[in-house]
Amino acid sequence: MKKLINDPNDVLAQTVQGFTRAHEDIVAAHDNPVFISRATPTPAGKVALVSGGGSGHEPLHGGFVGDGMLDAAVPGAMFTSPTPDQIEAAIKHADAGAGVLTIVKNYTGDVMNFEMAVELAEADDIAVKSVLVNDDVAVENSTWTAGRRGVAGTVLVEKIAGAAAARGDSLDEVARIAQKVADNVRSMGVALSACTVPHAGVPSFDLADDEIEIGIGIHGEPGRERVKLKSANEITDLLLKAVTEDLGITGGEDALLFVNGMGGTPASELYIVYGHARDLLEGDGVKVTRSLVGNYVTSLEMQGASITVLRLDQELTELWDAPVHTAALHW
Repeated sequence: MKKLINDPNDVLAQTVQGFTRAHEDIVAAHDNPVFISRATPTPAGKVALVSGGGSGHEPLHGGFVGDGMLDAAVPGAMFTSPTPDQIEAAIKHADAGAGVLTIVKNYTGDVMNFEMAVELAEADDIAVKSVLVNDDVAVENSTWTAGRRGVAGTVLVEKIAGAAAARGDSLDEVARIAQKVADNVRSMGVALSACTVPHAGVPSFDLADDEIEIGIGIHGEPGRERVKLKSANEITDLLLKAVTEDLGITGGEDALLFVNGMGGTPASELYIVYGHARDLLEGDGVKVTRSLVGNYVTSLEMQGASITVLRLDQELTELWDAPVHTAALHW
């Protein structure tokens, strides 16, 4: 294992410290328990957004804290759900009197710990609603989840719901919009190589030099099938077909096409995937009106990518276009 770390057991603390110091105009770090918040308080009367999950997927979630997106993010240990006391502290800190929306990826530990934290916050008279993201079409009931996994579509939920909160929507309305995004987004990924969790010291799974894993999870969970290495276009064909068939998107509809890197894939390769995916969508009459390409929901240094398609309408498009200023997403 070769990594730029000091102590495998201290990666989270040192990551959070470095990240927040690098972006101290946007975010602030909190200790005992650990969470990341906006550098300035949530504006009074604005619905607060809180999300989180295991570390190792950076920039998710801390990289999306800031104006127009999240108000707090809760990082767990590497590939491990944050604890209820962390989440509760983040909810209480973020609340500005209009309630809190928690955005939860569908992993068993995340779901359980967020539910416990929400109950604790509600006992202190904080209004909280939750939206579950389960956009991965690859498999159901995989290693760490009951039902479908929450993967790259989480970024789109956080951005669009964050814009609704920033314009002053109520908690019920922000929750409705977040759920609308979750209902209309699908993803699927591929791994060309495994990643190595620092405290484990060995790759999370084994792939031969001529093998790829189709439908991989962001923690290295198994996918749909292990096949021989194919060309970029052939891999894109497999991923996009699964996504569009499950989403049921048809000609004449608008879409956001998001090609996400898993951490170890060059941007040049992601754009090759994007180009072919867009050709396929437009060939079917789907209008790609918005795009996102890059490493946003990673799996440490895993080589691979995921394709996400979000069905757009005027409401979601306007909220996507709204200003955002975070460390990882800004316009």
